[in-house]
Amino acid sequence: MDFTGKVALVTGGGNGIGRAACIAFAKHGAKVVSVDRDGAAAEATAGIVRQNGGNAIAVTADVTKSAEVQAYVKTTLEKYGRIDCFFNNAGIEGKVMPIAEYDEGVFDAVIGVNVKGVFLGLRHVLPQMIRQKSGAIVNTASVAGLVGTPGMPAYVASKHAVLGLTKTAAGEVGRQGIRVNAVCPGPVDTRMIHALEEQISPGNPAAMSERYQSTMPTGRYTTVEEVANMVLFLCSDLAANTTGGQFVVDGGRTATGGAVTNLATHRSS
Repeated sequence: MDFTGKVALVTGGGNGIGRAACIAFAKHGAKVVSVDRDGAAAEATAGIVRQNGGNAIAVTADVTKSAEVQAYVKTTLEKYGRIDCFFNNAGIEGKVMPIAEYDEGVFDAVIGVNVKGVFLGLRHVLPQMIRQKSGAIVNTASVAGLVGTPGMPAYVASKHAVLGLTKTAAGEVGRQGIRVNAVCPGPVDTRMIHALEEQISPGNPAAMSERYQSTMPTGRYTTVEEVANMVLFLCSDLAANTTGGQFVVDGGRTATGGAVTNLATHRSS
């Protein structure tokens, strides 16, 4: 997995999976662009890369706004001249709430970041990759894009949509030297899962965490580094004829049907 001389653009690069991917790309030789709406977090990621001898810049951008997506693409090209790998990763979780009670504004916000943000990333990065006649894209979906999760309608809908965008894009650009895949993490040890634990069990989120992890075949949450490793593989020449796929990193949760024994179920019990 040698990315020497290549440029990796990562949205949601300010923390969690995005930060881990930036660090991993740089470790394997890539020049990195960390994009996040939290500019300080994006810069912190770039700083970590540089402190470890890598080459990175940070860009502040809201992925739901076309002009700002165009701007992060433009900045990347002005600095590095090309985009070889695009980790289209930015996302939010929304609320744990049944459909009959779900807030419309929260629904719109989740769809805006998780679907429109992914679409806009594809819309503005693909023209450059088409000009290059090369490139690899990984969109962040989720095991919530593969199964229903009662209590998370917006998130589930958004991640199913990401898989649809992934397959459509892969079919459109495969003959132009571009591959598009999706990574489907299960629960990952990040702010997002801990925020959900807090929503469900405000009085004792640690007990919620322990209970939820105990339902997984591996007995633990996935780490950000484990997801980043899958992303790098999919962007690498090792996956040269792999496109339009969805790759699960979830400790066996969906394999055992565990995804339907979900957070909302724990909430009501």
